[in-house]
Amino acid sequence: MEIIALRVFSAFFILATFFPLIKLDYWWIRIFDYPRLQKMVIILVLGLLWLIPFNHSLGREAYIWAICLTVCAVYLAGKVLPFTLLGKKMIDTVPYHESNGIHILVGNVYQYNTNYQKAVELVRKTNPDVVFFVETDKTWESNLTEIEKSYPFQIKIPLDNTYGLLFYSRLEIIRQEINYLIDEEIPSLELDLKLRNGEIITVYAIHPTPPVPGENPESTDRDAEILLVGKKSKENKRPTLVIGDLNDVAWSYTTELFLKNSEMADPRRGRGLFNTFHADVPLFRWPLDHIFLSKHFGLASLKVEKGIGSDHFPISMRAVLTKQDNTNIMKANGEEKKEAREKISRGLSDDD
Repeated sequence: MEIIALRVFSAFFILATFFPLIKLDYWWIRIFDYPRLQKMVIILVLGLLWLIPFNHSLGREAYIWAICLTVCAVYLAGKVLPFTLLGKKMIDTVPYHESNGIHILVGNVYQYNTNYQKAVELVRKTNPDVVFFVETDKTWESNLTEIEKSYPFQIKIPLDNTYGLLFYSRLEIIRQEINYLIDEEIPSLELDLKLRNGEIITVYAIHPTPPVPGENPESTDRDAEILLVGKKSKENKRPTLVIGDLNDVAWSYTTELFLKNSEMADPRRGRGLFNTFHADVPLFRWPLDHIFLSKHFGLASLKVEKGIGSDHFPISMRAVLTKQDNTNIMKANGEEKKEAREKISRGLSDDD
């Protein structure tokens, strides 16, 4: 009986390793993008179980399973390695200067979370230039009025559908757009901020819908919104940031496609996972909340903040606008550019 169970679990996790390579948008496929580190650990344990003396009587079968599982573990390790200290940094570390720097706090507050004061205290403690909170409804808006006097520039779109946005800034907002890029019920922001030295930067603040059963069974809308923002940021000549809960992990194919087509940098690479979800389940955490930077920025700091009662941890970043190209970007080839266009087109078509 134990051998049958070991065979079933081994076969399942071997399949689960390579499921993300299937380029279909169904949620039950895309969900396997998320737990790559967890899959790697489980696969290593399964591989060791096949090698214990109890299984030696199986002869060649035990070694075949162990070899297959080892190949899977090596593959997954290669996917996770760029998000460790052994990986290559995409963006240089630079000293922070307030005049040409920006300090951002991004957080999914979880709409039904009532620990409003924890969020207020975090803003006061971290004292960022920009605060971007998602999943914010009218109740959240009213309970964050304490911080408003410190942030004269505000964009507030409270909604009760878990896609509300609240954006607070000390830096002047000189241009703003509220967009509904893919879904008429899911807003996003495009705005220009003036740094203290007078330089203008563009920020795209988004929270696309995740692929989940019962709500959105495919990742089409999410992928299209992420890639459409990537297209906009590539075409934009100003220094650019893309921030928010993208409902996608840093190592997924869609996020890599976004990085290649936008030619932006992920500050996590070469520094760590910086997991932000799930705050209540330590064994199942992965990086869902992101801050991406264009080549014009250097990174001064990146930090996952203490929890505020949400299922997400907030994340903060200090970046500095420099005159040098501080990034080691990835670039899309012809096929990847075509695929990004097709994904955007599918998302826009579904919206119609």
